[in-house]
Amino acid sequence: MSKTKSSFFCQQCGYESTKWLGKCPACQEWNSFVEEIKQPVTKQNITPWKVESGRIKTGVTRLQDIKVTEESRIVTPDIELNRVLGGGIVPGSIVLVAGEPGIGKSTLFLQIGLQLQKIKVLYVSGEESEQQIRMRADRLPFSNEYFFLLTETNTQIIFQEIRKLQPQLLIIDSIQTLHTTQIESSPGSVSQIRECAAELQRFAKESDTPVFLIGHITKDGAIAGPKILEHMVDTVLQFEGDRHYAFRILRTLKNRFGSTAELGIYEMSAEGMKGVLNPSDLLLSQKEEQLSGTAIAATIEGMRPFLIEVQALVTPSVYGTPQRTVSGFDLRRLQLLLAVLEKRGGFQFGSKDVFLNIAGGLKVEDPAIDLAVLCALLSSYDDIPIAQTICFAGEIGLSGEIRSVNRIEQRIAEAEKLGFEKMIISRYNLKGLSKINPQIEIIPVARVEDVYRILF
Repeated sequence: MSKTKSSFFCQQCGYESTKWLGKCPACQEWNSFVEEIKQPVTKQNITPWKVESGRIKTGVTRLQDIKVTEESRIVTPDIELNRVLGGGIVPGSIVLVAGEPGIGKSTLFLQIGLQLQKIKVLYVSGEESEQQIRMRADRLPFSNEYFFLLTETNTQIIFQEIRKLQPQLLIIDSIQTLHTTQIESSPGSVSQIRECAAELQRFAKESDTPVFLIGHITKDGAIAGPKILEHMVDTVLQFEGDRHYAFRILRTLKNRFGSTAELGIYEMSAEGMKGVLNPSDLLLSQKEEQLSGTAIAATIEGMRPFLIEVQALVTPSVYGTPQRTVSGFDLRRLQLLLAVLEKRGGFQFGSKDVFLNIAGGLKVEDPAIDLAVLCALLSSYDDIPIAQTICFAGEIGLSGEIRSVNRIEQRIAEAEKLGFEKMIISRYNLKGLSKINPQIEIIPVARVEDVYRILF
């Protein structure tokens, strides 16, 4: 009989130690080590999940002898998910999807499982009962007679049911609730997450069955569990958004079968998640009268260009210290733009309260919206509205110059498609524009004072 051994694991990064440590040497986190008992693997507790597929092969193979065939993806009815995954679901792939609680992860993948007609889907839930999932499914306008449900957290029982059913797609909700009898620790611990993910990875690769793992995130926004979890899977998707707004963004953090620059945009509705094919129409408010403090920016998220509305409010400061409040924009970036306007333009923002908002609840990090933010601030400062037919794309430098931005052709094409008449860009972006011959009027500018002179 082999002895039962115990190790100490860091709950933040998964670092393993033979003794308890106050500070993790890997992630420098304090008081994060927890003792976990290792159970020796015997013939009796090996997971009975192998399928009789006959494709398991061992031994060394020469690279030139391997035949390359085109991967046949499962194309889902969800256009946004297909875009994010690189064209569809790859057989044998394992995908990790993480996001905040209540953001809509379970709803989205329950909806996808119901949309896949004539594909046998097994949805394993460790968080909800069968009645709860049925009530959620009744609110969705989809149905799939090959959709099967299992409420279980023990991986041994799950793999026994998988061997009986032979599903074509497996959805796990969530990986933090699973546990295996090979390790004596509670579900959600580093050892349990690592071992359960390893079992599901072996199942996906040897049976050619795609697996979706729904995961949790920590209070810092990182994916919960050890970092090795992200290395083990083929694709990592992050589901972002504000629960108080209708928009959700499915962003690719890692993808072995496609680009990591893609993202999908969804809108939460009473009938589930709806893909937004043209987000610019929804992010631009339709106003009958022109108001000051509003500017339209041409931005790019991932590979998709769209236009967003930037709103600014500049008022005299009532209290001693002026306020700087932002929503969806970097506060330090706003302070930088205000300093440029003070130094290079002579505008006195030191005695003003400044409030900035990106309409739609989006969080934008594209530096190309600097010019639109600056124009919205100047519009509210002088209380002069900007024409609704003008949009902006440009980065602001510390010396007050308007710097060029990447992929300006896609930004111009998006503004032209939505009916804008003028677009103000950096003068240094004019080099490659002669090839596309845009129908929209392009106004090149070099410095902040040039923009102010043109608009106001």
